[in-house]
Amino acid sequence: MTALLRYQGALLLRSQRWLAPLIAYAALVAVGIRPGDPVSDSLGLVAAGLVPAAAWLVRICVSVEPDAARACTAAAAGPVRVHAAALLTASTGALLAGAAAAAVALLTGDRSGTDPGRAALAGALAVAACALTGAAVGALCSRPLVRRPGHGILAATLGSLLALILAVSPARGAVSALVTAGRSGPVPLPLTALAGALLLAAGAGATACLVAARRS
Repeated sequence: MTALLRYQGALLLRSQRWLAPLIAYAALVAVGIRPGDPVSDSLGLVAAGLVPAAAWLVRICVSVEPDAARACTAAAAGPVRVHAAALLTASTGALLAGAAAAAVALLTGDRSGTDPGRAALAGALAVAACALTGAAVGALCSRPLVRRPGHGILAATLGSLLALILAVSPARGAVSALVTAGRSGPVPLPLTALAGALLLAAGAGATACLVAARRS
C-alpha cells in the first residue's frame, strides 16, 4: 500500500490539478479569517471550507490516472487497493491543508479566555471530521459510482452543501460545536462528530472500492 500511496501522490502532484482546490481553499481562509476574530470562529471557518475542498481533491485523485494506466495498476495491485490508495491520498492532502489553515487561525485569532491547547485540539478534531466528511462526499460522487464528470461535479457540490447544513452531518456538528458553544465557554471537543465522520468515510470508501472491483 505504501508504494501505491507514493504512486498516487506523485500522480496528483505532477498533474498540478491540486492547485485549483488548494488556491480556492486558501482564498477562503485569507478572506474569511481576520486577525482578532474569536479563535473558535476562525477554526470553524477553516473546518467548514475543508468539506468542498476534500470532495474536490477526491474527485481529482480518482480520475487523474489515465484509463489504460489505471487498468494496468489495478491488474497488478488489485482494484480495491488502487482505489483505496487514491482516496487516502486525497484525504491526506485535505488534512494537511486543513492543518496549515488551522495553524493560521490559532496564530491570528483572539485566544482570550480560551485554553490554547484545548482550542488546538478542538480545531484538529474539527478539521479531521470535515476532511473525512468531504472525502466521503467525493467518494460517493466520483467514479466508479458517478461516471459522467458533469453529474459528478453537480453531485459533489450539492453533497458538500448538504454536509454543511444538515443537522445529522458530522461536519455540521463539528463546525457548530466550535462556532456556537465556543463563544460561551470552553471550546468543546467534537469527538462525536469525528466518530461519525470516520464511520461515514469508511462506509463511502468501502462502497466505492467494492464498485470499482466489480467494474474492473
